[in-house]
Amino acid sequence: MSFCKDCIKGVTHDGTPEGKIETIGDVECYVGTPTVDFPKDKVLLMLTDVFGLPLVNNQLLVDDFAKNGFKTILPDYLHGDPIPADAMIGTNFDIGKWFATHGTADTRPLLDKVIAALKADGVTTFGAVGYCFGARYVFDLAFDGVISAAATAHPSLLQVPADFEKYVATAKAPLLINSCTFDSQFPLEVHAQADKIFEGFAPGYKREYFEGCTHGFAVRGDLSDPKVKAAKEGAFTGTVEWLIKYL
Repeated sequence: MSFCKDCIKGVTHDGTPEGKIETIGDVECYVGTPTVDFPKDKVLLMLTDVFGLPLVNNQLLVDDFAKNGFKTILPDYLHGDPIPADAMIGTNFDIGKWFATHGTADTRPLLDKVIAALKADGVTTFGAVGYCFGARYVFDLAFDGVISAAATAHPSLLQVPADFEKYVATAKAPLLINSCTFDSQFPLEVHAQADKIFEGFAPGYKREYFEGCTHGFAVRGDLSDPKVKAAKEGAFTGTVEWLIKYL
């Protein structure tokens, strides 16, 4: 497993978050609650990139999912120690050193605590959307039968083709992958592998492709670039449609 240079590049987006910070299962979470009636037994987990809960981009995405009718929870599975946002603008941040204490063994237990607390509070159905680093957990939650619908954008840390083959063999959650042109974590040759392995996957599979975009576009893209803005919005809209259909 590794990261690429684009995992810590991007642009901070403008906007004022509207959600709330809540403690769920002793884990700090950012929570977006719809203003319209919504099913109280369903939750969408937003599993972030390495910038985690503090990045305004991530909070704004939670708000947008909530505006589309999904109770959305962003767990801080990074122990309050995300990569700082200023790493996006050229600081020489050592992501390898950071990852040494933020691997699955360090982070998954916090996610499990949030899920257990939500279940105890009456939640019976989970969906998950994962960006970059967070896509690893979407796959793992699908392997474990925790989620009923899965969506990812420019996934990182996947084992190819092993994770695709395991997903087809064991998972039941329909899977959406938002992919792009320039992405060493999910490169063009892997697109074809995924499509071939998931061909005929009964629960449902779809891969969207955003030409000319770079890893991170769906959460940290430069929205002053019309192509990137359209792709970011397209990936979000496609994800909402996927969740409406399957969650």
